[in-house]
Amino acid sequence: MTNILLIDDDRAFRKVYGNLLRSEGFEVFEADDRPSAREKFAEGNCDVVLLDLMLPPDGSVDSGLEQLAEFLDQRPQAKIIVVSGAGDTRFMLRAVREGAYDFLTKPVDPDVVLVVVERAATRLELERQVRNLQTSLEQAQPERAMIGQSPSFVRAVEIAERVAPSDLPVLITGENGTGKELMARRVHQLSDRSDGAFVAVNCGALPDNLLESTLFGHKKGAFTGAVRDKSGLFSEADGGTLLLDEVGDMPPHLQVKLLRTLETGDILPVGAERPVQVDVRIVSATNRDLLELQESGDFREDLYWRIKGAQIHLPPLRERPGDIPLLATHFLNQSRSLTPDGQPRRLSEEAIDALQTHSWPGNLRELRHEMQRAIVMSTNPLLQPRDFAFTQGGPSLKPVDDDAPLKDKIEALERREIERALDQFHGNRTQTAEALGLSRQGLLNKMNRYGLS
Repeated sequence: MTNILLIDDDRAFRKVYGNLLRSEGFEVFEADDRPSAREKFAEGNCDVVLLDLMLPPDGSVDSGLEQLAEFLDQRPQAKIIVVSGAGDTRFMLRAVREGAYDFLTKPVDPDVVLVVVERAATRLELERQVRNLQTSLEQAQPERAMIGQSPSFVRAVEIAERVAPSDLPVLITGENGTGKELMARRVHQLSDRSDGAFVAVNCGALPDNLLESTLFGHKKGAFTGAVRDKSGLFSEADGGTLLLDEVGDMPPHLQVKLLRTLETGDILPVGAERPVQVDVRIVSATNRDLLELQESGDFREDLYWRIKGAQIHLPPLRERPGDIPLLATHFLNQSRSLTPDGQPRRLSEEAIDALQTHSWPGNLRELRHEMQRAIVMSTNPLLQPRDFAFTQGGPSLKPVDDDAPLKDKIEALERREIERALDQFHGNRTQTAEALGLSRQGLLNKMNRYGLS
């Protein structure tokens, strides 16, 4: 729990509000004049301070503002809440310009004091987490950095770290943009194969014949255009890890060939007569329900059990709102962008609230794009909700009656999310499709269906 330094020459005020804060679990230290306040603050136990401007020995507001500046010079991260009987707007503005976190005028409503102090303590803890995160990121290899503290995400990371040293196949599930490839890289980097290659292929992005050649390689003359022998990704990943991204989109005949490779360790290049032995650890990833694909006959049950040695599920961003400020700050710092006058970008509390209440259909990918856009569009070092595309609204959407069929409600929601994403990416269909987890053609089909240009 955050410690509070309560600085006021009014003994009754210190007693009432000190007891109030202690009843909420805070540890409270007290000072009644400038010298004792300076001494208590220098001890370094308290980073949230309630400061009366008009303290002995001189009782002047100017001296109080000088002490505010002095405190912030010593510890810029401190949250100084000015509490004063001098309610003149000029003093408030000067205090804020000096860096005060907030300004409260006596008499102060106890509930207001609690709200302001709790917000300051929460903000302080968030900044501590961000600093710790930045330190760990600087020490870690970029591909091994996994950011998040929500229980479901921590559980996913724990499973990855537990299975990584083995050669057990891993299946990573989750919506598009949740970081499945990043998690696969973490498994590889923590394995005994980390010195080997990490190779990734999107099974849904290539035509069937090209995917087979890409994975297994081919011999010269195996098909038109095969003018030389070519090794496939299995050979490139020999001794390392192969990520089969969107494995649920793999065509049935290649599922059979993949199953044989997993069972024997052999690959048969297209046009070859003899198999080649490889030593590859398989990590698969998908945003689809493989059990449903089994029921429809689109995915083999025996292959499913072969690739699901261990399963890691990555939660969508909307289910881990507490991680959003950390991730957003990371993306801001990653860009190393400064305002035109050289100040680093930061998130206001209102911006954090907006980020945490957004639905994030594109997950981490959308959040990263949103931070990049805000950096480009805003000249203010303190980002506000208005700097985010999703707060600016999109084309109006006719409301759906509560008694409408479920299908109509779902279509209305889908159309709204497409409109918002199109607005966010300024009509760029490739980026919009990527953020929504659709193929470009799939997005075009839905745009035509909903009459969106």
